[in-house]
This record gives sequence, structure tokens and C-alpha cells, in this order.
Amino acid sequence: MWEAYKKGFLVHLQLEKSLSMNTIQAYGLDLEKLIQFIEIKGQKKEPDQVTLQDLQEYIKWIAELGMSERSQARIISGIKSFYKYCLQEEITKKDPTELLSSPKLKRALPDTLTFEEIESIIHQIDLSKPEGMRNKAMLETLYSCGMRVSEIINLKKSNLYLDIGFVRVIGKGDKERLIPIGTAAVKYLQIYLQEVRVHIAISKGAEDIVFLNRRGSKLSRVMVFYIIKELVQKANIQKNISPHTFRHSFATHLVEGGADLRAVQEMLGHESITTTEIYTHLDRNFLRETLKKFHPGFKELNN
Repeated sequence: MWEAYKKGFLVHLQLEKSLSMNTIQAYGLDLEKLIQFIEIKGQKKEPDQVTLQDLQEYIKWIAELGMSERSQARIISGIKSFYKYCLQEEITKKDPTELLSSPKLKRALPDTLTFEEIESIIHQIDLSKPEGMRNKAMLETLYSCGMRVSEIINLKKSNLYLDIGFVRVIGKGDKERLIPIGTAAVKYLQIYLQEVRVHIAISKGAEDIVFLNRRGSKLSRVMVFYIIKELVQKANIQKNISPHTFRHSFATHLVEGGADLRAVQEMLGHESITTTEIYTHLDRNFLRETLKKFHPGFKELNN
């Protein structure tokens, strides 16, 4: 019976919660792990027979398998969502996850690039190659708008408002947001669209997609990763860099420049301000220098 409940839950996530396919698949895999655990224990329990103790033993089991605290927290979140669905559909009468607690996460500070490092990476692009201008326009846009890699590969021509300096981005859960776009990104996007993309034979279904591969199809996430990895190596930057690093750097540079945290939250498309607050912890030297410059107590110490 678990399989039928799982299918119903995943359909619920897709239709009612409007979650992305990646998120739905992750929830499905996490629920599958719980089902496997119950089978390993030799118990033939239905969802309404699972207890808090069963779930606590399950969390202990995945921790002993070496799963990180972040992964444990994600799995607990998935189980809680499943049992909310079960209550809603009257599959269960009680929620065994009510007192199930998540591990306290240590908030990791992501790698960031300085503005000079970003310039250096973009400078490595060979503009004599057909894909050169596409890559330049793409990385300028990635940094200028702080987009996720999934957002940049799905960016549509019909969502570009370059004349007024804005881009409409479709984020997680199909949520839309308008982001200002910088003059450099606008310049190279226009060159790419008007002088490069017009000469590509576009595949069916990709007519409105901005960034295309040589076959006229949408770029893959992996392709964007490889493009950046190769440029980082050429720039001789010894950091763990991915497309997401451009997004982290965008946010960090805004916060360091004094931008309002809620404005940064809006541009990143974060639901919770606490997700954005990680960027306030990135540069301790910057914070110290700001205090020295503006805080009366620090000024007195320096006199």
C-alpha cells in the first residue's frame, strides 16, 4: 500500500504545492528510504501504524549511515510533509512526526568570488569562437541578476525587458520575480541576440529560450557547470566554483555595498529572510571596517 500512498503524495506535491520536478523526486527518494527501513526491520506497518519511536530509530539509522545533518533535516522535512498529506487525505488519524525534531544545522558559509575574480573569469572567454559571446552574455547575466543555474538556462526572450533594464525570472515553484539587470549584461545580451543567436537553427520548443547550444537547444545545467569550470582553471583561481558561486557573490557584494537585506531577499527569490541572512556573515573584515567607520564606540577605541 505504501507505493499507492507515495504516488498520491507526489501528485499532491506537483498539483497542489507546484514544486519543481527535482524537489518532488527528492521527496520521493527520501520517502522510499523510510519504506526500506521499515522493511529492513521486518515490520509490515502501514503509514497509520508508524510511531514516533519508529521515525526516531529511522533518523538514527540514516545518521549512522553517514548522512549529513543537512540531509537528515531535509528527510525529516519530507516525512513531515508526507504525514500532513496523510492527515489531509484521512489516511492517518494522528501525525507521528509532531514531536520529531531536526538536527541543528551549522550554517556553512559558501565560497564567493571577488569582483576582480569574476572579471578575470569572464576575461578568459574566447570571443573568436561561436559560443564565446553566448558565454560572456550568460555569465554577465548570471552575476548581474544573481540567478540560479536553472533560471539562467530557462530564461526566455519574452521575459527580457532590456529597454528598461529588467528581467522577469521564473524561480522555484514557478514563482516570478523582476530583477534589475546591469548595463554590461544588457550590452552583451543584445550583441548575442542580434549578432549570434539569429544565425542558429533553433530546435522546436526552444524558440523563446535565450541561451542555446550549437544544436539550437536549451543548455543543460551540466554544460553551464563545465563552461565555468574551464574558465576558472584558465583564470588560475583556486576555489571550489560552480554556477551557484556567481549567485552567492552577487548577494555578498550587494550586502557588503550596504544594500537592504529585504531588497536582496527579493532579488534572490528567497522565501525566508533567514536564508538571505547568511550573506551578512561572509566578510568579517568588511563588518569590522564598517564599525570602525560608522560606530561611535569603535571610533573612540581608534583615537
